[in-house]
Amino acid sequence: MLLALVVWVGAACLFASDAAFAQASGCKMERVAGTSRQVMRCADGVTIIAEGGARFNVVDRNRDGRPDAVSLRNKAVLVDVDRTQRPDGFEVVTPQAIAAVRGTRWAVDVKSGTTSVFVVRGRVAVGRPSAGRRVTLNVGEGVDVTRGSSPLTVRRWPPARAAALLARLGQ
Repeated sequence: MLLALVVWVGAACLFASDAAFAQASGCKMERVAGTSRQVMRCADGVTIIAEGGARFNVVDRNRDGRPDAVSLRNKAVLVDVDRTQRPDGFEVVTPQAIAAVRGTRWAVDVKSGTTSVFVVRGRVAVGRPSAGRRVTLNVGEGVDVTRGSSPLTVRRWPPARAAALLARLGQ
């Protein structure tokens, strides 16, 4: 019982801190009616749709009051960045990968030690946090990133795989 209470309080604090950060940075966090998804819309052209149960934090590395990254630990997010309002780009950081853009729409999914990145619009650079070779994904392409040194292989995702991931995000 005590452990359950500690876990619940920790989860509530995690969400509350993200919601507080979102509001302080000109963003609004809301739940999608009838679902467990959350949407964070920022005044500076960033929209993040998070799958129900996704564990993530928004990050303001340069402390300018605007989020410039999301740290995603599990499940999926869909990120839409307006290049005209965010010329400095945006990143999604996971334990296995960093996906960075200058303006686009892409999905990132973390599960079972793998980060999968799929591009809906634009281009996304993907690499491992430990550096090494990066790859660039175009529309309809994806990559699965695991820990280790195996090469990152860009593939055109089958429509069923892309549709399944996007459906989890209400798309």
